[in-house]
Amino acid sequence: MKERFIENNIEYILAEDGETRPIGLYGTLRKAYLKEHRPVLYMDMLLSDTLTKHLADTNESAHERIDLIVKQMAKQQGVNEQLKSYNWLKWLKLMNNIQASAMEIILSEIVYA
Repeated sequence: MKERFIENNIEYILAEDGETRPIGLYGTLRKAYLKEHRPVLYMDMLLSDTLTKHLADTNESAHERIDLIVKQMAKQQGVNEQLKSYNWLKWLKLMNNIQASAMEIILSEIVYA
């Protein structure tokens, strides 16, 4: 049973949304964005007990999308296992650039949208 209490003539119910998935980096960034730039939406989600699910969904979506973007960009730029075995330093530099670019895309498309 959920705990109930009344304060200032308002009844509060302490509820757990049952969400067990981690919110991770992207969920945490999304939470900070909503709190600062979309406070009404943040409070609505918090009070309707959907915030944690939204943040976990955001984190999962961001990870799936970043994996896809990295694979596509690596293929497009010719960054493959052959390059890794031939010139690992070049491969590492290119992969770091691809991952940074993918993260920027994710932040603008998913987290800060």
